[in-house]
Amino acid sequence: MDYILHHFDISPFAEKVRLAFGLKGLAWHSVQIPVVMPKPDLTALTGGYRKTPVLQIGADIYCDTQRIASELERRHPARSLFPQGSKGLCLALANWSDAAFFRPGAGLSMGTNTDLPEAILKDRSAFFSFLDFASLPGELPHLYAQFNAQLQLLETMLVDGRDYLLGTEPSWADILGYFPVWMCRGNIRNGDALLSGFPHVGAWEQKVAALGHGERRELDAAAALAIAREQRSTAETVVLEAAMPGLAAGMEVAVTPEDYGAVPVAGELVRLTHEDIAVRRTDPRAGEVVVHFPRSGYRVEKTA
Repeated sequence: MDYILHHFDISPFAEKVRLAFGLKGLAWHSVQIPVVMPKPDLTALTGGYRKTPVLQIGADIYCDTQRIASELERRHPARSLFPQGSKGLCLALANWSDAAFFRPGAGLSMGTNTDLPEAILKDRSAFFSFLDFASLPGELPHLYAQFNAQLQLLETMLVDGRDYLLGTEPSWADILGYFPVWMCRGNIRNGDALLSGFPHVGAWEQKVAALGHGERRELDAAAALAIAREQRSTAETVVLEAAMPGLAAGMEVAVTPEDYGAVPVAGELVRLTHEDIAVRRTDPRAGEVVVHFPRSGYRVEKTA
């Protein structure tokens, strides 16, 4: 089964999945999506979810890097993202990397690059609901302090000279710690100078970058949509009463991110467990697809 990643190259969150491909040594297809809305080819697959990246496997559409990581691990347990039983710890670290680390970095990316195109500023001001763009210039000292605090925390994790965050093997934890550093290097003005004070982070950064991106091949969006139309989802229907009382397989529901980019995706409930949610939906261009989300961080509500 082909892996199709819908992303753009400067996306920090997409870098997480590209590194997961590299760690596992997987081949994949790259579909470039627009940096800003509208993203009609992507939302034909997702039903409105607009965050980057999205992984397509036939007619199964995986949203959120946490859900993507878990699915890659399920299909390819060798060269594990979660070595030595570390899945729970690795997934829990996402709250640190996505909130405490990424968010001030995103503020710095927006606030230190004053020559960003108007289209990007307009799109991100609507998307990044955790930032007040009107007060952003005055917030830069605070954002630097918060980002610097996370770099110091990362340095403390590595100060004993270990190769990777969990020891001798690379893991999803390394990818979670790395992607804000990658963003700092490429998207924050004077990012290199900011990182220069953390030598252990710098040495570890090179090891994580060396994981690479696997075997990448380019694909256009029309071909990806054709693949979705021509194939059928392989998702198994499982709806646990304990995961959300009152919901059952086949009900019409909406699934919405709880943080930002909170666009609901409507469909027929296929999966609801303590780990994942999935809905079946039909689109004129994509055909019948099943869209998958992690359970954590997403609201699911009956709509009919």
